[in-house]
Amino acid sequence: MRTQVAIIGAGPSGLLLGRLLELAGIDTVILESRAREYVLGRIRAGVLESGTVELLERAGVAQRLHEEALIHDTCGIAYAGGHLSVDLRGLTGKPVIVYGQTEVTKDLMDAREALSMYEAAGVQIHDFDGERPRVTWTGGSLECDFIAGCDGFHGVCRASVPAERIRLYEKTYPFGWLGVLSDTPPVSEELVYVSHERGFALCSQRSRTRSRYYLQCPLSEQVDEWPDERFWAELRRRLPEALATRLVTGPSIEKSIAPLRSFVAEPLSFGRLFLAGDAAHIVPPTGAKGLNLAASDVHYLSSALIDFYKGNEEGLKTYSSRALARVWKAERFSWWLTKLLHLFPEEGQFGRRMQLAELEYLAGSRAAQMALAENYVGLPY
Repeated sequence: MRTQVAIIGAGPSGLLLGRLLELAGIDTVILESRAREYVLGRIRAGVLESGTVELLERAGVAQRLHEEALIHDTCGIAYAGGHLSVDLRGLTGKPVIVYGQTEVTKDLMDAREALSMYEAAGVQIHDFDGERPRVTWTGGSLECDFIAGCDGFHGVCRASVPAERIRLYEKTYPFGWLGVLSDTPPVSEELVYVSHERGFALCSQRSRTRSRYYLQCPLSEQVDEWPDERFWAELRRRLPEALATRLVTGPSIEKSIAPLRSFVAEPLSFGRLFLAGDAAHIVPPTGAKGLNLAASDVHYLSSALIDFYKGNEEGLKTYSSRALARVWKAERFSWWLTKLLHLFPEEGQFGRRMQLAELEYLAGSRAAQMALAENYVGLPY
């Protein structure tokens, strides 16, 4: 088999890249180690930047999004009895859009016309420093011009790069997010971030009838230690009274604990191998940047590959530096928001008072709210 671009991974970054290249007349094959149903079953992010929506529009997969997505002009921050509603649209001219990553993935899968191979076991990449890269898997082989590594944090692509050619930056956080998905109406029309002395909480949503809630918890905790009754009781403790009284509870339809980390690999290009999405970087979910950063990588990489097949190689040479410039800004914002809103017991009461002082400053400063809003809705490409 031969193709122009071999894409490893059928998550949102791989599928979006494949769709944009397909529309430009570039041949692609997507290889995914998991089953299609497994990929669709992963519960992930749901807050999209306007730039991500514009890419999905370019890919021709935004019709259902525009019919079902929720538009948020504000986001809320609750702390120590106070509540700040950040006017995202008023400060930046842009909202954020709530539409689940699972739905984005489904839309991209349904639109794809070129070959996607699921349950491809034992994928390996070869000769990406030469002119004829190859991909092999159990029972198959594929020659290509380029390899796009969109196979996630634990994928084979980044792991295939010799250690001396790549630099890894990482910070792990001493807590995780316990997340619950429930078919209950959201407690608020806006997303609400909660800074509480018992720990962080987030009230998010997927639709007007489906809610997504998170609680900060120790990494030592196990999901089976959190029956629904305990989760709802703890969430209610952390919410301001006005929200706690409006909270509608119900059976969880998904529950999981996710660790938090910040991670960046540099560079993102190695000969004819290019990394994108979670293969290249991870952000703590506080800033809602994971899926959006994957989309911005695809913006730069798809443009560079399209230009290459038109005779201009400059975009591929600068892909890594251009993508990383935006990645590091998003990493900074996600790190800052995580630091501001979560409980760090090792920092004691002084650390907590610093958080509250910064939150009070944020509540009283239009300039500070502008900085938050600009980053939250997404910096320009």
